[in-house]
Amino acid sequence: MLRLVSLKLGRLYRYVKLAVLGSLAAALVLNTHSLLASLQRNELSERRFLQLNKCPACWGTSWCRKFLNGQLRLESWGRLRLLDFFNVKNVYFARYGEPREGSRRVVLKRLGSAQELADIDTKICRRATGRGRCDLLQALPATEFASLNGDVRLLTPGAVEGWSDLVHCPSQRLLDRLVRRYAETKDSGSFLLRNLKDSERMQLLITLAFNPEPLVLQSFPSDEGWPFAKYLGACGRMVAVNYVGEELWSYFNAPWEKRVDLAWQLMEIAEQLTNNDFEFALYLLDVSFDNFAVGPRDGKVIIVDAENVLVADKRLIRQNKPENWDVWYESKFDDCDKEACLSFSKEILCARVTVDHNYYAICQNLLSRHATWRGTSGGLLHDPPAEIAKEGRLEALLDECANPKKRYGRFQAAKELREYLAHLSNNVR
Repeated sequence: MLRLVSLKLGRLYRYVKLAVLGSLAAALVLNTHSLLASLQRNELSERRFLQLNKCPACWGTSWCRKFLNGQLRLESWGRLRLLDFFNVKNVYFARYGEPREGSRRVVLKRLGSAQELADIDTKICRRATGRGRCDLLQALPATEFASLNGDVRLLTPGAVEGWSDLVHCPSQRLLDRLVRRYAETKDSGSFLLRNLKDSERMQLLITLAFNPEPLVLQSFPSDEGWPFAKYLGACGRMVAVNYVGEELWSYFNAPWEKRVDLAWQLMEIAEQLTNNDFEFALYLLDVSFDNFAVGPRDGKVIIVDAENVLVADKRLIRQNKPENWDVWYESKFDDCDKEACLSFSKEILCARVTVDHNYYAICQNLLSRHATWRGTSGGLLHDPPAEIAKEGRLEALLDECANPKKRYGRFQAAKELREYLAHLSNNVR
């Protein structure tokens, strides 16, 4: 009976798949003329496609000259608007050309789905006029995004606290860093908010409120060793970042030696974001195989989705000494039925100096047997060689890192796991 049901479901899946492909093929045939036209023209040089008319309710304008001059072109399939139905996240791959440097691949992001971007407009209109639709340019001056005018000296925690994960518990030191490193202004380098133009201040605040990923990439840049993709610039509601490589998921069945090296790098990232000389703890609230990519040449693991990063200032925590601030915090294991589950309290992340959240997130969602993604289980370190499986140390460390049995067990397991993976990696190179 079960076999009969599975066969029927399999046939149904094939029929649905064929129907979708058939519909797509029909649409391609019926729209051949418009498709050819779209393949020939460069939409990245069109103000409407970039939604430049939305500015300053946009992400910036620093790369507009490059976009409008035709230096960026969508890669072949990215030019077909019919495929936008499948591109829910609005992420595009393009070629960027410089006269002296040649062409290179970049990633373009709208920082939200079509519905999420429409919601931004609606929220701005409702805040300004009480209605869902309005003239954005006329409405913006009546919102909090325009309240910090040229007379305001600093961007303060009280003005933006809780707007997004990045500023769930901001310190003045963090906000000064955001303003000083803001790349969508010609006068970057100053932490004084009043040095920004009115439009630049609104762009900064809107980005901070709706999707702060560009600000994370700017404030903790790859050029200084942070494990994030490099921010390049923006035009309207399109942001450009460097192309890193294939997503981590494509390495799920890579040779064991490669997976060991990638796992070691992931644990090193967890350590760097948790403990660094700047005393900013960057906690990853969304950890999945799609949020990391691997460089094809250097094999380096990089975070390519930084929207959900909470930054806690350890100096401020030590200064304010909230309740239990110096008690080590252990994240609770979440054995849920969904993919990429994480259990955390933002308030606790903001109030403790010593937190194991990043180790927990990497071990549970990427490395251990508890990691599930796209119908698979076993994590990145699945099916180890017989001698390693027989020894049992790797499995024990992964289990203790994901779901500790001892008090503060995850802290010790994460340390030992980093050392053990480094040992294995050195042995296989």
